[in-house]
Amino acid sequence: LASYHVPQGAGDIVMIQSDHTGAVDILSAELETTDLLGEQRKAQPPPLAPPTMWTTEKTKEFKAKMGKEKNGRMVVKRGEVVTVRVPTHPDGKCICWEFATDDYDIGFGVYFDWTTVTSTAITVQVSESSDEEDEEEEEEIEGLTPAGDVERGSKSYLRNRYGEIMPVYRRNSHREVQAGSHEYPGEGIYLLKFDNSYSLLRNKTLFFHVYYTS
Repeated sequence: LASYHVPQGAGDIVMIQSDHTGAVDILSAELETTDLLGEQRKAQPPPLAPPTMWTTEKTKEFKAKMGKEKNGRMVVKRGEVVTVRVPTHPDGKCICWEFATDDYDIGFGVYFDWTTVTSTAITVQVSESSDEEDEEEEEEIEGLTPAGDVERGSKSYLRNRYGEIMPVYRRNSHREVQAGSHEYPGEGIYLLKFDNSYSLLRNKTLFFHVYYTS
């Protein structure tokens, strides 16, 4: 036993059976509290509080108002995901959003990127799948796993740098204005995902409004 070496991990159980007597010895292998797994767990960001959500029935009024705004309307093409990146603002404490669509529903979810904010400009990113981020971030962070299925509304398993506030679910935004708010958990960038990747035929016209409150 003294010369028998096995890979050790947290909670590992090693069973060694004698060739002569058939007896089984059980050894418990535990890592020290300063092991790498422990350090990785400590490095993970804290869990995020859920958002406050509500709906309103004034879809026509909202669409008419946003249709007049310069950046209040866009088309999410079939098979695409549009991510609106909203940095936390030093003059605000809470982010708010409102959106509606013409004729058909759309997937929507909110995530948070724990990163240093270098600009307060709101940007829009278009990709062709629900788990696709920009290429530079994919090269920096390992351990990619698929994002949630918008058909089922399942949870996304994101990389350590990202936190899930609300997983992607299909919303009846063609019937009611979908609205919500979330208090800043710290410095970073909110990712508002409008997911039309499940639609093979239909583009979705999206009306949306994002703003800060103190």
